[in-house]
Amino acid sequence: MASLTEQIASLQDKKVYEDLHWTGTFDEYLALVREKPEVTRTSWQRMYDMIISYGVSEHVDSKKKITRYNFFDDPRGDGKDAIFGLDIPIMKLVNVIKSAALGYGTEKRVILLHGPVGSSKSTIVRQIKNGLERYTRTDEGAIYTYDWILDEPGRDGEFVPCPMHQDPLQLIPLEWRAEAIKTLGLGEKSGRYRIPVKGELNPACRYRFQELMARYNGDWAKVMKHVRVRRFVFSEQDRVGIGTFQPKDEKNQDSTELTGDINFRLIAEYGSDSDPRAFNFDGEFCVANRGIIEFVEMLKLDVAFLYDLLGATQEHKIKPKKFPQTDIDEVIIGHTNEAEYQRLLNNEFMEALRDRTVKVDIPYITKKSQEVRIYEKDFGPDSDRVRGIHVAPHTLEVAAMWAVMTRLEQPKKHDLALLSKMKLYDGKSLPGYTQDNVRELRKESLREGLDGISPRYVQDKISNALAGEKGGRYINPFIVMNELESGLKHHSLITNDEHREKYRGALTEVKREYEDIVKNEVQRAISADEDAISRLCANYIDNVKAYTQKERVKNPFTGQDEEPDERLMRSIEEKIDIPESRKDDFRREIMNYIGALAIEGKQFDYRTNTRLHRALEAKLFDDQKDTIKLSTLVSNVVDRETQEKIDIVKQRLITNYGYNEESATDVLNYVASIFARGEVRDRK
Repeated sequence: MASLTEQIASLQDKKVYEDLHWTGTFDEYLALVREKPEVTRTSWQRMYDMIISYGVSEHVDSKKKITRYNFFDDPRGDGKDAIFGLDIPIMKLVNVIKSAALGYGTEKRVILLHGPVGSSKSTIVRQIKNGLERYTRTDEGAIYTYDWILDEPGRDGEFVPCPMHQDPLQLIPLEWRAEAIKTLGLGEKSGRYRIPVKGELNPACRYRFQELMARYNGDWAKVMKHVRVRRFVFSEQDRVGIGTFQPKDEKNQDSTELTGDINFRLIAEYGSDSDPRAFNFDGEFCVANRGIIEFVEMLKLDVAFLYDLLGATQEHKIKPKKFPQTDIDEVIIGHTNEAEYQRLLNNEFMEALRDRTVKVDIPYITKKSQEVRIYEKDFGPDSDRVRGIHVAPHTLEVAAMWAVMTRLEQPKKHDLALLSKMKLYDGKSLPGYTQDNVRELRKESLREGLDGISPRYVQDKISNALAGEKGGRYINPFIVMNELESGLKHHSLITNDEHREKYRGALTEVKREYEDIVKNEVQRAISADEDAISRLCANYIDNVKAYTQKERVKNPFTGQDEEPDERLMRSIEEKIDIPESRKDDFRREIMNYIGALAIEGKQFDYRTNTRLHRALEAKLFDDQKDTIKLSTLVSNVVDRETQEKIDIVKQRLITNYGYNEESATDVLNYVASIFARGEVRDRK
């Protein structure tokens, strides 16, 4: 029987390990380049190919065609770092990367992700870094570097890696590299990218190359016998291909963190601090060569770092201490918040950086349905965070609704409320507004999504609600809304009382909207008798047909021909705000729709007409609510017949709408109190 260690070892795929640690001669690498020229791609090209390797899709939003990149759904990470509702900013970002990959000029720029706190800037960069790590482990993303094979006394056969993981093709001297690539036919299968020719050896490799060239009297072929080519993979943990720089306080910042520093222990061995073998090429620019370097809060960099950054951006060169300028090939991406960016605009010393920066705005989400997805990821039914606690329907929805409303600018058209604007942005249809109107609304709102409440605040308040209320059994929208409102008093990012009042006002609007949502939901649960709706619909259609064709209707009970029941038709039409002046048009639309279906051999079904379906449900609810006497729920006395009917409604809420016993009871009590208040007002 195999030992436990052997059982674990059997899970390993040794073939994968061997492929990722492939080694070969320089000749074998040239053959590989001839077969797969993409192994020589630049950092920008590799990043762009990595993103599109996950596939793309297109959709139309407000008449604008949007390209959606599946990579940012984080399919490999089960959606843990998925980006929601930012298709347009991400499309702009990928367009910059594509332009750089094709050599149109943006490869000489810094990408600066700019936006408010908590808008997914760091998540986007983290996704790209993780994606590159995975991509270099695939056959499509394979990348190669080289080691020097030593034959020095005491070090014979030892391998010394290229400290900056440069492409082995850079070992071909620059003066005849282009001719060599052409002569060997290495670029014949290069597709849309040409094999890069630029780039000199780093100082350490240049030193060893020149030493060997001198030993072999300039015989380059013999020098290549001292080279071993190997495959490598990016790893942020191992500081290979991915660098991260985070500014510290000004007294502790040192530019050697970016470009490397002298190894004083080796000075005694090599005799000079200008010997490249005594230098550690381990600065963030060095380890990120051929990959990506991330600058966290980039605009907090000290001015001393600015010169290194400018050279790395425009000339693709860095200047290590006591060594000449050294070629690098890497994507430089940073992120910053609004306050730091404003400081950049006002700082005349940063003018050169501004000129070399491509700013991509990463705003907050302005679509409620996308904002909900953020909270569902953390607090949905499949989340470990909830741990069996019931989250009542619409709890996350009202939180998302409020968060989005705080980010929207007040519409310039006075007849449009902020809540209506939010609905339009989310794809809802409102009378009098078209997709062109939505585009105009977006264009006139210059800072929309750059201010407001961050998802983190909402997540914190939902967490508080989960931890503190109802003994940990369940939370509902009111519990969360109370948490959201109480937290505004001490919110560290709200320093303006005007904003605080605006946010409270938005919460009041959300509470009213939630009231309408649950009233409608209870109405549908009460009027969920499909047979009764079908009978009501048939009666309505019979009367509409008779009305439009100026006929009479046969009474099913008396058998007498009667005039169409105008009161019945209007009682249904008024439920969906059809005015008296529009009733004839609406009725003709219904009959034309039925006629068109008949021509196609189809039968009319009220479920296919959303407005009519809603009107029939509302009418049936009005007819039935008095028999159920929902308002008696607010008292302690409920007769047996009413209780049985209420239990049926409650079960429908549980089965059809996702409530549990407790949350369904609370919703019914709440809606009952609304009707009770309405009855009191009516009596007055």
